[in-house]
Amino acid sequence: LSKDDDLQGESASIANQRDMLEKYCEKQGWEVVAVYQDDGFTGLNMERPDLQRMLRAIERRQINLVITKDLSRLGRNYLQTGHLIEDFFPRNGVRYIAMNDGIDTLRDNNDIAPFKNILNEMYSKDISKKVHSSYLLKAQKGQFTGCLAPFGYRKDPEDKNHLLIDEETAPIVRLIFGYALNGHGPNYIRRRLEEEKIPCPTWWNRERGLRNTR
Repeated sequence: LSKDDDLQGESASIANQRDMLEKYCEKQGWEVVAVYQDDGFTGLNMERPDLQRMLRAIERRQINLVITKDLSRLGRNYLQTGHLIEDFFPRNGVRYIAMNDGIDTLRDNNDIAPFKNILNEMYSKDISKKVHSSYLLKAQKGQFTGCLAPFGYRKDPEDKNHLLIDEETAPIVRLIFGYALNGHGPNYIRRRLEEEKIPCPTWWNRERGLRNTR
C-alpha cells in the first residue's frame, strides 16, 4: 500500500486500497498473512521500511503471493521494481499481481510491466519537481511553507502560508534572545529555562495537538 497519490482523492487512499485488496483476496479464497504499507514514503524509495520487511518475509518463505493496487504501489524505481518482478519474486517462488494494471506473473500478460515502470518513475520525478518548485516559489514570495510554525509564531487560521505572532510563546523567544544578546551561550540559557520551569517547544506542540504534517 502507498500514500503516493494522496492528492488524487479518496479513491487512492490507503483505506480504500486495503479494502479493495482484502475483498479481492477473500473472493479468490486466499489467506491474507500480512498487510504492508509505507505512509509518507515516495515510491522511488526502495528502502521503505515495510517494503523491506515484506522482502525479508519472502526470503523466509512466509509469503508466496504479493498483491498491489497497481504497479506503482510496489515501487516507482524502474530498475529495482523490474528486478523484483523479473528476478527476486520468481527466485523465491512468489506470484505478483498488480490488479489495476492487469499484471499477473503466473500468466504471460506482463509485457507492459517494464513500460509501466518507466512511466511510474517519470511521473514520480515530475511530481517531485513540481512540488519543490511550488514551495520554492512560495518561499521567494515570503510565504511560510513549513509544517509547524517556528516557536513564537502560529499559522494564520485564514492563510496557512502566513505567520502570526503567538502571544503565549513569543515572550519565551524574546527572553532567549535577551540572554543571547547579553553574551550567554546555549548551556546557560538551557539551565535558566529549566530553573524557571519554562516548557520546551515540543511540550507546547503536544499540548496543542500539533503534529509535524502539512
